[in-house]
Amino acid sequence: MPVTLDRREGPYGEVVLRRRDDHFEIIANGTFLMDTSDGRSERLLVDAALQALRDSRPARAGGAPDRLGAPARAADAPARPGAPDRPSVLIGGLGVGFSLAHAAADPAWGRIAVVERERAIIDWHRGGPLAALSASALADPRTVLVHADLVAHLHDPRVPDTYDALCLDIDNGPDWTVTEGNDGLYTPSGLAACARRLNPGGVLAVWSARPSRDFEGALRNAGFQGVRTEEIPVARGVPDVVHLGVRPA
Repeated sequence: MPVTLDRREGPYGEVVLRRRDDHFEIIANGTFLMDTSDGRSERLLVDAALQALRDSRPARAGGAPDRLGAPARAADAPARPGAPDRPSVLIGGLGVGFSLAHAAADPAWGRIAVVERERAIIDWHRGGPLAALSASALADPRTVLVHADLVAHLHDPRVPDTYDALCLDIDNGPDWTVTEGNDGLYTPSGLAACARRLNPGGVLAVWSARPSRDFEGALRNAGFQGVRTEEIPVARGVPDVVHLGVRPA
C-alpha cells in the first residue's frame, strides 16, 4: 500500500508525494504523473535532444568542429558556470529529478535551466524525500532552478533567455494534460513560443505517455523540421515516447 508523505494545495490544485515500497510517486489532481521506479524515458528525453542537436549541427566540413563536436570535458573536471562553449538546455518541469540528474551528469551540456511551478516539488528536492535523487545536480554550477509556470515562462517577454534544447515533461502528453492551462503549450501559439526560446537549429523534445500523430502534425505546421518520435517500451500498454522537432537554422 502507498504511504502519503506530503499533500499540498496550491494555485494549480493538489499535489501529493507518496512512497510505494522503495519508490516515490507524484500525483497531481488525482492523476498519476511519475515515479522513481524506472526513469528510462525521462533520460531518453535528454539524450534524444542532444543527439538531435548533433545531427542538426554537424562539425563544419574542413574546419574546426562546432561546440557540439568538441571533445567532452572530463567527468571529474570542474564545470564552468554557464559553460558557454556547451549547448544549453531548459528542462520543464523538475518532476522526480531524473531528467535534471541525467543532464547534469553529462559534461556535454552547458547551462541547465529547470522550470518547475509547484513549490511542493521544489521543497521535496530541496532537503526533502527526493533530495537524494537531485542534490548533486541542483548543486552543479551549470544548473539554475526557476519557480514558474512553464507555459507562462515561455511566453514572458521579460525573460530574454534562449536555449539550444527544450526538454519538456509537464503532462502525461499533449493529449493528456494535468491542468487545462497546460493545453496552451501544444497549440500553435505555444509551439511558436517554444520556437522563440530556441536558438537556430535548436531542438524541442516533448515527453508523452503515448504517441500522438496529431502533435507530430502540429510540430510540422509550426515550422519544426526533422519531426520524429522515439519510443521507449514499457511493461504494459503503449510505449512512452519522445516527440522531437528542430527549429530551422
